[in-house]
Amino acid sequence: MIIETHCHLDYLKSKSLPEIIQESKENGIESIITIAVDPNNLDTVLKIANEHDSIFCTQGIHPHDAKEARQKDLEIIQARQSDSKVVAVGEIGLDYHYNHSEKAIQLRVFEEQLEIAAQTDKPVVIHSRDADEDMARLLIKYAPKLKRKGVVHSFTSGIELAQTAIDLGFCLGFNGIITFKNAQDVREAVRITPVNQILFETDAPYLTPVPHRGKENFPKYLPFIIEKIAELKQIDIEQLKSQVYQNSKKLFNLP
Repeated sequence: MIIETHCHLDYLKSKSLPEIIQESKENGIESIITIAVDPNNLDTVLKIANEHDSIFCTQGIHPHDAKEARQKDLEIIQARQSDSKVVAVGEIGLDYHYNHSEKAIQLRVFEEQLEIAAQTDKPVVIHSRDADEDMARLLIKYAPKLKRKGVVHSFTSGIELAQTAIDLGFCLGFNGIITFKNAQDVREAVRITPVNQILFETDAPYLTPVPHRGKENFPKYLPFIIEKIAELKQIDIEQLKSQVYQNSKKLFNLP
């Protein structure tokens, strides 16, 4: 079985949720984690998770939307960590590529949410882009406080940050980017990541893997990603699936 650890079900437009769930099951996907990104979709992802046994969610504010975070939003994120359908604090982190929110605001909101994860014993789902130095510093600072650690999702950062995250006990999440022609650095990150620290994800509706690139992405495309990871790791695909399934269940405390 397969667990889709990172997608955005509320952003998918071309198919209904029942269709997406059915097609996912037909492709061996047992559970799906749909990810919160801003104050406006905290309720939405939780509602989706509560309406479907196979779907879980996170609660968190993405660095793009850090400027929108208010104290009441952080209180909601913290309070909902006790909900059985909420499996992590995320998507949180730093994005210095787009800088939709000022760096100082991104850093403050990221740390506030890292503290929530530490206080509630939940893992974190981290977004990091062009922020390797600050990200490494904060991972080192908070790793001792985070019993469950978490995942640096859609990993596209440098090998040094990959190694830092691995050494601290974090997982790395890989998606359709590894099938892209110019993603050699990401494929190198796959090669150095121990199999017991890898997670599968699509980040749907974004980052559709080859051979479906250019179309809307769906959890059902995970097998293309898994096949590529197995090739890069030179491991039997069923062995890979079994280990990563256990990684996902353990990290997110899934039933």
